[in-house]
Amino acid sequence: MARFLKMPGVSADSDAAVLEGWLVEAGASVTAGAAIASVETEKAVVDIEVDDDAVIHALLVESGDTVPVGDPIAVLLAPGEAASEGESLIAQLGGAPAAAPAAEPAPSIAQEEAKEAVEAAEPVAAPAQPAPTTPEPVAAPAAPTGGSGERRFASPLARRMAKEAGLDLAAIQGTGPGGRIVRADVESAASAPEAPAAAAPAAAPASAPVVSPAGGTATPHTKLRRIIASRLQQSKREAPHFYLRRDLRVDALLALRAQVNEGSAVRVSVNDLFVKAAARALVDVPEMNVIWTDDAVVSYATADISIAVASDRGLVTPTIRGIESLSLTSLSAQIKDAVGRANEGRLQQAELEGGTMSITNLGMFGVDEFSAIINPPQASILAIGAATRRAVVNDEGELEAGSVVTVTLSVDHRPVDGVVAARWLDRLAQLVASPMQILL
Repeated sequence: MARFLKMPGVSADSDAAVLEGWLVEAGASVTAGAAIASVETEKAVVDIEVDDDAVIHALLVESGDTVPVGDPIAVLLAPGEAASEGESLIAQLGGAPAAAPAAEPAPSIAQEEAKEAVEAAEPVAAPAQPAPTTPEPVAAPAAPTGGSGERRFASPLARRMAKEAGLDLAAIQGTGPGGRIVRADVESAASAPEAPAAAAPAAAPASAPVVSPAGGTATPHTKLRRIIASRLQQSKREAPHFYLRRDLRVDALLALRAQVNEGSAVRVSVNDLFVKAAARALVDVPEMNVIWTDDAVVSYATADISIAVASDRGLVTPTIRGIESLSLTSLSAQIKDAVGRANEGRLQQAELEGGTMSITNLGMFGVDEFSAIINPPQASILAIGAATRRAVVNDEGELEAGSVVTVTLSVDHRPVDGVVAARWLDRLAQLVASPMQILL
């Protein structure tokens, strides 16, 4: 039967997502499991797949549109189904009588709008396809009114954008059918020199504008920056951090890296070796391979470690799974791929979840040592500093020059005790001192 394809809830942190692009055209036939669109959240890009074989009857939103979760983005037909069935759904979006029974109830835009008929986001006409009818609200008691008391109609996307921009819909001139306010109207109003401000509720004080100190420039927070700030604040507030520091001599590790890179097409970094050593230490000290939940300490059999990446979009931590079973070159290739896609904003949401430990490295910037904040709900994060030449005492008690890295282990004291963390760090030191064990 004809049905709507709705914007899925691709991220727990978002009630809307950006349709990055369509991977199919209207009229295309697709099989179950095929990806038909890419959706961008604050932290990742996720492919939308179809559950069953289908024909793409119409695409209802444009690439780049921000769409609330649950709103329809396309109309799908069953193979061999008449196009009139899809047209009836499109007509339903516009409030017109359906030519045939709808395949499913009209989708609600949000819980508070359950009594309204569904309005589609601004549709776009596909090549050789009729343009979907622009939706008109039906019986919308909550629609904004102008000064004369007339009801103003607006698409769900326009309402959401106006709210986020702090604009009053009653002061925006609609250019859609019947004077309906659409996305372009909100964008035009937001870019105007004197955009109409939304009226504040009588019982609530008006929010203060962003104020910059004299000589400063204010940059509004992005959604990703707000998420990062919220999670790190939560971690420092709720997770009782304690810190263990240790100087590790890495001459043998650097020599192994040089040997591996001599005959390999994949260039292995010092950080790759530390990630591999940390994973081996998690396997050898399983009490560290845990996370904290409100009900239990959860242990894991595989070593899944998140790598902190300062991408162009902000700080993200893609997780590499099952590191204990990966070869060093395979691990290095996976880390490089994850870092590259992080910078392009192409990480999948699942890649940003899981893991019991994170690793962050500022050694390439000449930082000798630093402490990092745990990425919840993980139990620890290892901060790696720069390798520097220092005076060290060898096993024979003689003074000599050696390459040393200072690492700092931040640990959540709720699931992990100090003795366990010390055992793990000692095992890491053993592996770095005798790095051939990492490859076994």
